[in-house]
Order: sequence, then structure tokens, then C-alpha cells
Amino acid sequence: MTATAPRPTSPEKPTRASSAPGRSGTPTPTRRTQGRTPRAFYWMVVPAVVIFFGLHTIPVVTGMFFSLTNYAGYGTWSFVGLSNYLNLFRDDRVISSYLFTFGFAIVSTIAVNVISLAIALGLNARIKFRTAFRGVFFIPYVLAILIIGYVFNYLFANSFPAIFTSLGLPGLANNILADPDWAWLGIVITTVWQACAFNVILYLAGLQTIPAELYEAAGIDGASSWRQFRSITFPLIGAYFTINMVLSFKSFLQVFDQIVALTNGGPGTSTESIALVIFRGGFQGGEYGYQMANAVLYLFVIILVSFIQLRFLQRREASF
Repeated sequence: MTATAPRPTSPEKPTRASSAPGRSGTPTPTRRTQGRTPRAFYWMVVPAVVIFFGLHTIPVVTGMFFSLTNYAGYGTWSFVGLSNYLNLFRDDRVISSYLFTFGFAIVSTIAVNVISLAIALGLNARIKFRTAFRGVFFIPYVLAILIIGYVFNYLFANSFPAIFTSLGLPGLANNILADPDWAWLGIVITTVWQACAFNVILYLAGLQTIPAELYEAAGIDGASSWRQFRSITFPLIGAYFTINMVLSFKSFLQVFDQIVALTNGGPGTSTESIALVIFRGGFQGGEYGYQMANAVLYLFVIILVSFIQLRFLQRREASF
């Protein structure tokens, strides 16, 4: 009696339900539906685009058009082409305002970033009442620029002269805002005091991203504090340094409120910024078309300067 070998069983065929999982349970999304953007996102973007186009693009294009005319802000006008732009390069008042604005922006940008970085390093250290100090240093940023300007105007005109006189320093008892050679310094002091608050916050954010292990390893190797700053801290906050430099310089090129509150462009026209010249000539002097050409030219100057700053500073970041 011989035993027969067991007959091999064939693999079980998948049922129709298992071969078509999409028909039972949750439907499987197709590739077409995965690549499609929901309409809700477009409806969320459309209002912002409409507001930006209506409040920014249309006024800019309108201003560029009127920069090619002799429009005084009222009445009739005629087309003059590029004569407004050509006359800007022959206007001594416009040229001196450009020189003052760029000089002020360069000095203020350097001072703000140096002071802000030093304060941020101190506030990032293990000191008592660190959180309270951070809040105190942020207060100037939430104050109105005009209010700060009027307060410093009073200090320069009354408080500081009285203090220096009582200290026996009559040479420093004069109001620097009334001196054509030194009025710019009062504007720089006020602007730097107010602008440091925002830059300190950005630098603190960058310092928080640096691992503490790097400083511990550098300390074990005997690196000094300056060596740690030069080799660890500054290279690792290079992106924050770039942001602060670009934003600060762009903001200071548009200085207006501080000058109005402190000197109103004086003594004479020694502290007139480009924005103040545009405002006075365009809205008060009947030079709307001419100053609009100045504004358009200045817009492209700011864009060019910001682009050059970004390219140079980002290349410096890569070299670290």
C-alpha cells in the first residue's frame, strides 16, 4: 500500500474587495486630486492682492506718470518728459539732501548695530533680572517716534545745557540742535536710542540658536572671550547681522519723523532729508510732479542699495 504525495495547493486568489480597496472604506485620493490646490487658498489670497494693488500698485504707477509732468498738485498740467529727472541732478538742495541722508544713514546703521549687538550679548549672558532688562530695553520700540523726538528736543535744548553748566563745562552747554555743524549728531543720538530696541530683539533671537556646547568646547581649548565671539558667535549670527544691516539702512534712508520733531530740517536746510524735501516741495511748494520724480528716483536708489547690501553681506556669510 503506497502513500500518495499530497497535492500542492494553489495560492488563494485575492477577492474582488481586496483588489479594489477604493470601493470599501475611505476612498483613495487620485494623483489628480493631490496636485490640485483647493479654491479656499485662492480666496484667501485674492483680498490681499486686491488691497495691495489698490493701495500700492496704482498709486505708484500714478506717481510715475505724474513725474513726467509739471503737475503742481492742483489745476492743469502738461507733459514734460524726463526734464524733471534731469533737473534733479542740477538742484543743489536735492543733492545736499542726498548727501546728508546717506551720511546720516551710514553713521546710524553702524552705531545701531554695534550698540545693539553689545547689548544683546549682555542680555544673553547669565545675569540677574535678565527678563526684566529685556523688557526695559524693548520699551523705546513701542513709543511713537514723534514723541521721542519732542522729548529729546527738550533734553537737548534745556536739560543737557543745564547739566553741563552745573558740571563746569560751559563749552558743552550749547544746544547742538541749533548748530548747523552738529545738529545731525542730535538726530543720530535720538534715532539710535529708539532703533536699538528692535535690533536687540533680532540679535537675541540669533544668539539663542547657538548651542552652548560650542562655547564649552572652546573654553576647554582655552579660547578667550574675544576669540569665541570672532570664531563662533559672529559667524553663526551672520544671517541676523545681514537682516539688521539691510533693514536699518533702508529705514534710516527714509528718515522723516525724527527730523521734523528735532530740527524741522534746520538750522537753515542743514538737516533736510530726502523725504523732508519731497514732502515740502510736493505738498507745500507746488512741485508735485518734480518731487514725484525725486521720489521715483529715490525708490530705485533704495532698491539698488538694498540689493548691493544683500549680495555683499550674504557673500560674507558664505566666507565664514
